[in-house]
Amino acid sequence: MSIKNFIFKGNLVLQISIGLFFGILLGIFFPDVAISAGILGDLFLSALKAAAPILVFLLIISSITNHKSEQKTNIKSVLFLYLLGTFLAALTAVATSFLFPSSLTFKSQDIINLQPPSGILEVLKDILFKVVDNPINAIMSSNFIGILAWAIGLGFFLRKASESTKSVFTDLSDAVIFIIRIIIRFAPIGILGLVASTIAETGLATLLEYLHVLLVLVGTMVFVALVVNPLIVFWKIKRNPYPLVFTCLKESGITAFFTRSSAANVPVNLALAKKMDLDEDTYSVTIPLGATINMEGAAVTITVLTLAAAHTLGADIDISTAILLSIISALGACGASGVPGGSLLLIPVACSLFNIPADTAMLVVGVGMTISVIQDSTETALNSSTDILFTAAACIAERESEK
Repeated sequence: MSIKNFIFKGNLVLQISIGLFFGILLGIFFPDVAISAGILGDLFLSALKAAAPILVFLLIISSITNHKSEQKTNIKSVLFLYLLGTFLAALTAVATSFLFPSSLTFKSQDIINLQPPSGILEVLKDILFKVVDNPINAIMSSNFIGILAWAIGLGFFLRKASESTKSVFTDLSDAVIFIIRIIIRFAPIGILGLVASTIAETGLATLLEYLHVLLVLVGTMVFVALVVNPLIVFWKIKRNPYPLVFTCLKESGITAFFTRSSAANVPVNLALAKKMDLDEDTYSVTIPLGATINMEGAAVTITVLTLAAAHTLGADIDISTAILLSIISALGACGASGVPGGSLLLIPVACSLFNIPADTAMLVVGVGMTISVIQDSTETALNSSTDILFTAAACIAERESEK
């Protein structure tokens, strides 16, 4: 493979690992050079920051406008399981973040004075004012709450628009996703600069923080896969859920872990659904739909990293605000599909609940990118295996009810 093909078409996981390795070496042995290399990380984060608001706006509009509400398929129960599972995954992430709080070391010039909300009423008041923000200003100022509100509103009203109008938003969304893919190809270089400059300024303790965050993320996802999801399935099918759970993890989760793409794993899930003799009219819709909106792993990622940022900056989070964060994370996770590192790019949406500026939120995104070699694989495995798990649970429950 030529150097050009390796850079633009090579294995991104391997490239990020190489960037992380050399970033650590540079930060330890050549700190002066490492600090200068920080500009590479700053450029990478700036590119992500510029694209994220437009991406969220167009992705949500496109997703809502192209949803076919008239499709006569038995997906209501599966859709309910998707939404319930995603919310409970976010709630579980809140609990683990409280039990094992994570801190992140920001470089000295990035430290800000955060004014945390005093309670749920202040949070709701702040949300209301962000919702009614001018849409252009919301995009320019990275007001993700306003962006979500306008995108959802426009999406619902455009559902009755002509197909040509809908295709415009689909094409625009695809175009922005393509640009994001190009930016992501430079992640190894950006991560090299971020890690090198951070280690040069803060020392090796930063790596232990990254490891702690990663363990919380992966541990939460494993708990969701082996405890939360089985409880949901047991409630649905009224019998031992683990044979079904382990089948889905083995047949779907393992391949999704290595492909790191829910969309790429759709054929695997469709074949497994056929093998399990599920209702074709149901799974032919719910499996592709699940790759779009069923994002338990993304909800965990958004919640854990947001709370890590809030904890680092001294925000006092009460239970009601945490529940609101779970709802926002679950809704945001539904828009994380189709984009490499999509869940990471939606972290600023959740961070805005705690008045965390977009610049700081993007530093958290950088942390997520650094650990994404394992985080993204585990997240995708959870997301994709849950698609087939909940589809199977709904079909089995319906089959049992007809007997």
